[in-house]
Amino acid sequence: MTDILMPVRLSETVITPLQSRYTVHRLWEAQNQQAFLNDVASRIEAIVTAGAILAHGMSFATDDALMARLPKLKLIANHGVGYDTIDAPAAAARGIMVTNTPDVLTDETADTAFGLVLNTVREFPASERYLRAGEWAHAPYRLTASLRNKTMGILGLGRIGKAIAKRGEAFGLKIAYCGRNKQADVAYPFYDSPRALAQACDILVIAAPGGAQTRNIVDAQVLQALGPTGFLINIARGSLVDEAALIAALHAGTIAGAGLDVFAQEPHFEKAFLAVPNTVLLPHVGSASVETRKAMEDLLIANVDAFAAGRAVLTPVPECQLARPPAQ
Repeated sequence: MTDILMPVRLSETVITPLQSRYTVHRLWEAQNQQAFLNDVASRIEAIVTAGAILAHGMSFATDDALMARLPKLKLIANHGVGYDTIDAPAAAARGIMVTNTPDVLTDETADTAFGLVLNTVREFPASERYLRAGEWAHAPYRLTASLRNKTMGILGLGRIGKAIAKRGEAFGLKIAYCGRNKQADVAYPFYDSPRALAQACDILVIAAPGGAQTRNIVDAQVLQALGPTGFLINIARGSLVDEAALIAALHAGTIAGAGLDVFAQEPHFEKAFLAVPNTVLLPHVGSASVETRKAMEDLLIANVDAFAAGRAVLTPVPECQLARPPAQ
């Protein structure tokens, strides 16, 4: 029977089916985690993990040092599309497969992103609070910005970025993008830096992966380039934004507003955001529907089942695709 290390607490709808056919070692329950790891290290063949938002607020780094302690480890299965808590290049170098749960959450997350665009630009949450406070009887709510004749820049034109672009086009927005490279099959204008993209757009949507390479890539200079009529939307990872610079920019009117579904230290967030009126703040609910989370869980478990049965996993991350074993 395959031995699985679960370093963080996942939902019971993940734990129960895995426990029914594998040996699951719950690291998060151990009072002495190092002693626990020493005891089970020689047996672990797979790790099943997730970022804090899907792990009851727990965070755990699956790094090269941990992999070195687990001689039989061959799979790291991540619950969620983002896998920035896993050192995937180190895993690939060790011949360890890493999987995530892409595609099944693309549309839900893109819906959330565009909901943030509408709510931030048109100020729908603030106008509802205005009505509930009885202010409408005294004066109409103030006029807001519009989506008309605007350009939406997408930082990170992957699966989710393309789905957001599709929604933007349906609302009449012009689309531009920035990424690691210009995509040959994409007709949208390409910009080679976040700052250049911000300067060219009215609404900057962040949909790029997290990790060390993208940390704080939206900084004070990018916000300055976005300008006093520009809006920032982050549906990706809080680590991509210099939050102190963003709070300062919002207070100073450097940008017009921000819609955030993600924060740097989830589930905690910088309380200074609460004092900034021109923001829409969500508790990382991008993929948080019953149907989508069920599809993510099913794909996570299917990857583990495929590995345990000696079959090719379904969704290897790019760093590990070359190491993908042939289907049997």
